[in-house]
Amino acid sequence: MSGLMGWFSGRKNTRESTTEAIVGLRQTLLMLQKKEEYLQRQIDEAEDRARKNATTNKRLALTALRQKKAAEADMERIAGTRLTIEAQVNTIESANLNAETMLAMKKGAEALKGIHSSLNIDKVDQTMDSIREQMDVANEISEAISNPTGMGNVVDEDELKAELEALEQEELDDRLKGADRVPIHTPASPIGQTNGPSRVTAQAEEDDEEAQLRQLQAELAM
Repeated sequence: MSGLMGWFSGRKNTRESTTEAIVGLRQTLLMLQKKEEYLQRQIDEAEDRARKNATTNKRLALTALRQKKAAEADMERIAGTRLTIEAQVNTIESANLNAETMLAMKKGAEALKGIHSSLNIDKVDQTMDSIREQMDVANEISEAISNPTGMGNVVDEDELKAELEALEQEELDDRLKGADRVPIHTPASPIGQTNGPSRVTAQAEEDDEEAQLRQLQAELAM
């Protein structure tokens, strides 16, 4: 812990010194910029004097040109210095950004480490098992609530099927008894009346009996 505190303390000091360096360099750039503006005015004034005295006073014109050249030389040196300082500022700011990024990443890594220190795969598995168990309980409760409550004893489906089969058998027995009661043969017709109405009626009854038997056989086959 003391090492970590020392690292943060050192980082704080580095941050402060970096800020001071950037501020100082930018102040220097501002000063150089003002110096360049001053030299540029001198150059413009010297050039204007040289132009005005080029034909009337050559000595004064030459002096003005020398002043212009000296100011231009100073301008070049200042421009070179300003470029160097600007590059240095950009480098410091880039390095400072990298340092801040690393600091943020280090804090993130420490946070993750702290979170994972209280977790392991066994605890995660236990938690997931508990969640699944509670979900199963919730599903069972929902299913129990959604089912309607019974109004009496629970009906036995096998018992209902047996009762239905008994009713079907009774119905078949009744039909068979009814078929047994139908007369199969009619009394013989008197001699001499074989082709009369009684013969026709008996034949119709026999046809009707055969039709009923065929219907009963079809129903039994079902």
